[in-house]
This record gives sequence, C-alpha cells and structure tokens, in this order.
Amino acid sequence: MTLTRERTNVFVDRRRRADELVKAYPYAAEPLRLYRALLDPQEAVFDNAREVRPAAGDLVAYVVSSSLPQIMGAVMTAGTELLRETVLLRFHDGDLEAMIRAWLAGESEGEADAFLARSATAPVLEALPEVAATLKQGDDDRRCPVCGGLPQVSVFTDSGDPLVTGVRQLVCARCAAEWPFPRLVCVSCRAAGGAQQPILADEARLPHIRLDACDVCRAYIATVDIRRDPRAVPLVDEIVALPLDMIAADRGYRKISRNVMGF
Repeated sequence: MTLTRERTNVFVDRRRRADELVKAYPYAAEPLRLYRALLDPQEAVFDNAREVRPAAGDLVAYVVSSSLPQIMGAVMTAGTELLRETVLLRFHDGDLEAMIRAWLAGESEGEADAFLARSATAPVLEALPEVAATLKQGDDDRRCPVCGGLPQVSVFTDSGDPLVTGVRQLVCARCAAEWPFPRLVCVSCRAAGGAQQPILADEARLPHIRLDACDVCRAYIATVDIRRDPRAVPLVDEIVALPLDMIAADRGYRKISRNVMGF
C-alpha cells in the first residue's frame, strides 16, 4: 500500500493526472484514455473488495466474477477495435480463471491476457494487502514487501528540505505498495553505481522522468522525480515514458516490468 497517503485518494489522483497528461503528451493520448477509462471500474472493484473482503483462496474466482466483467466493459467502450475483438474472443473461448492464475504467477501467455488480468486483479490486491501477502514467496528487497511482485516504477521523493535528499521508493506492479530502495543500486541485479548504470533521459520532453539502466544485467526501470513535478502520479506518469522505452529497447535493455498498457 502507499506509505504516505490514504488509499481512498489514489483513484482521484490517477484520474486527475491522466487527464492532465493526455493534454500534455499527445503521443500517449490513446493509451492514457484507455487507462483513464479503467479507473472508474477499478475504483468500484477496490471499494467492493474492501466491503466484501474475499478470502485469499477465493481471489481468482472473485476477480473473474466481480472485477473482470467491469474491466471488459470499459475496454469495449474505450479500447481499440483490435483490443475489443481480442477481449470478446478471450471472454467466450478462454479459461478466465487460468488467465488470472497465470498473471499472478508471472506466466501470462500474451499481452491481452496480461492486460486484462492485471487490470482486473490489481485493484483487489491494492484493496486487500492481507490477501496480496499470501502471494509473497521469500524475502528480497528488490521485490514488493507485501505481495512479492516486481517493481513497476522508481520514485524520487521530495524531502521538503533543499539540503536533504529524498528517499527512493519502488512501486509494485501487482499491488501498488511502496518500499524504499537505495538510489545508486540496480533494482534488478543490485550492481552499485558508476559507469555501469547509465541514465537515459529527454530533458526537453520529459524533465521529471528518466530511465535507470544497468549494463551488468541489461535491465532498466523508469524513475519519476517528484521534486521536478510535484503533481506527478508515478504509475500514471510512467505511461508517457514511451519515447525513452523505445530508446532503451534500441540499445538492448529490457524493462523490469511492463506497465498495464503493455510497454
């Protein structure tokens, strides 16, 4: 869960930020509009999960019956024609519970499956950290301390004091929990600082976002600097880092965890 504010505010913040970014970054307008369309059903799922509180053993069935139909409805309204067709085929022909289980295990068979499963399951895990905790296997500071998921984005926080450097937080791709992680250490392999960790940035277009890459393991993660844009919402702003993602791919780096839009 977020460590600095109440969860009840996150969907308001995400909607507000998605609307701002659509205007500021036209190249990302299509994925941002789809993401924005998901937020209303995700908030409804989040609220319902907190009220119903399904047990961990009922998580997959609950997602399929209570969350997935709402997510599919949003996709049918705001998704591309190809995505709508894929969703319809998946709904009629696929094993939806197997799709959710595969995503929870990190074994999704395709981008559409990962998108649907993540969009439907993440708000439930975010609402119920005690259920998310049942997914965790072992202790590794590179993974979420709540659910054991991979990090989606890194955040440089604002300490409020110009003489004090803010902490670095990682945000989980599965349940949106946050946890601290050293600044000059690779999130993938723990290599430390120096020339082996290049920074990919575009100061003109994306002054508050950069990619922290690693030449040891060839992985990277996007970092959102709250000091440079206090209105930023990391999970939303990370979507507009697409130009940097393309540069990273051209240079042979792989993203630690793709975002919900698949890049």
